[in-house]
Amino acid sequence: MKRSAILIALLAAGTCAATAQSAVDMLQVTQPGFRGTARFMGMGGAFTALGGDISSMTQNPAGLGIYRHSEIAATLDIDIQNTKAPGQQGDVTNSKTRVDCNNFGYVGTVRLDNDVMPFFNWGVSYNRLGSFDRVTTAYAIPTQTSLTNYIASYTGYPEETLNFGKDYNPYSQSDADWLSILAYNSYLINPRPDYTEKNPLYGGLFQNGTEGDAAISVRERGYTDQYNINFAGNIQDVVFWGLGFGITDMSYRRDAYYSESMAGATAYNKAAGGVIYDANAGFGLNNYKRIWGSGWNMNFGLIVKPVNELRLGIAVATPTWWKLDHEYQGIVDYSYYAPSLAESQDNPTKGSQDTDFASFSWRLRSPWRLMAGVSAVLGGKAIISFDYERQAYNDMKIKTGVYDNYGYVYDYQENPGINGDVKNYYQAANVFRIGAEFRVTPAFSVRAGYNTTTTNVKDEYKDGGGEVLTAGTDPSFAFNKKNENFCVGLGYKFGSFYLDGAYVYNHRTSNLFAYTDSAAGDAPKWNVSDNNSSIVLTAGFRF
Repeated sequence: MKRSAILIALLAAGTCAATAQSAVDMLQVTQPGFRGTARFMGMGGAFTALGGDISSMTQNPAGLGIYRHSEIAATLDIDIQNTKAPGQQGDVTNSKTRVDCNNFGYVGTVRLDNDVMPFFNWGVSYNRLGSFDRVTTAYAIPTQTSLTNYIASYTGYPEETLNFGKDYNPYSQSDADWLSILAYNSYLINPRPDYTEKNPLYGGLFQNGTEGDAAISVRERGYTDQYNINFAGNIQDVVFWGLGFGITDMSYRRDAYYSESMAGATAYNKAAGGVIYDANAGFGLNNYKRIWGSGWNMNFGLIVKPVNELRLGIAVATPTWWKLDHEYQGIVDYSYYAPSLAESQDNPTKGSQDTDFASFSWRLRSPWRLMAGVSAVLGGKAIISFDYERQAYNDMKIKTGVYDNYGYVYDYQENPGINGDVKNYYQAANVFRIGAEFRVTPAFSVRAGYNTTTTNVKDEYKDGGGEVLTAGTDPSFAFNKKNENFCVGLGYKFGSFYLDGAYVYNHRTSNLFAYTDSAAGDAPKWNVSDNNSSIVLTAGFRF
């Protein structure tokens, strides 16, 4: 956290440590969900080589070249979320239900008067690529260390840098890390009288013999939407090509509350005249963060049909180039007293401290995607399809805003510290998809599918053990371990109309960290399980 803040200050003249982003911020806003039409989702999204669906616009635009008739369709998604994490007396479960229209689009076909390319198609669509909605609550009893000890371990600023003065605000007039400033002014860290070169300048609340517990609550909200315009065609009904352009819109909000309660702590108490060594200490750190903005991307793909029974597909999606705005604020509530001292019990040291409100801009290049697939049509009644996708999270890049003396961004510069963290923390994720469809009657079809995504975080950091730097005053973060979807679906055609339905069960596991593991000790960590159900309905008309 401290290192990122200093790097930003060195790179962006006229800015303070508040302008720091982090590799964690980049990951939080770039992980897509599984969304699309009911047929697409019912078959696990294995459409790279199959095509013929409006969802092809966000995957392989060559899929539009399969169309022989125009089509319009809309999709309704009922999402039932269920998140489970360890609690004081068993697991804590949070549930939520949302209803969204996550997809609608139009495909137009133009019949050409030539044998080489008989059709030229185009399409426009809206797609909700992902939803950030999630509520997680977890407890840890006992704690083995404290967030305050972690902050103390890296805080090396003198007191006059962190303390407020008559005409001095450390948030705006120093390059000190904001969490260090907040912790010092709420007595989470205190100067050590035994300071030497081997001992930290500050001490935290936790000491040998301290007993305590920790709790965390994280609420995430938001979405990523994409608006597509695609062009596609075929060459002699053997080679199908497609080119797509996407305009993206994203909003992400995170409210995180982390608290610790300790007995036998080392805390500051005004009534006792300084630091006391057998105190009851409690604090709560509340963080608000919002990131929003827009971007654009392109994708290109091919589908080859060497024989009627076989299709081979490949597609490349460029990164999304995002221009983002970012704001955050941190607040600490605290209370300290010594049970053995009457003056401390009667006059506990308590209060609240908040940071300045930070607001700044940055640019992000998201992962590129490479997709390959094969589909087989069996006897005109059955389809089976396989997909592989690679998402290059270790190739993400960030540029941070450079401000003039009036607070306006006049340039963006690459941040080698954060881009280096991306290389250190992340790896490419692999996605495997399989889908099948069987036509029971000419009008009625049944479908099934499955997909799984491997973790995009290296094992050292996913499971703890490597120090992860965050920005601002929110030290908490979560890393996905595995994400998989089990899918079934039905389809019915009546004339030019069709109605598709799908049920998708999503299982995701992740590790939630209150803060990073470091030399100060292993942070509270929780294994979080998300088990979400989606009911998806698509209505369409071909003409």
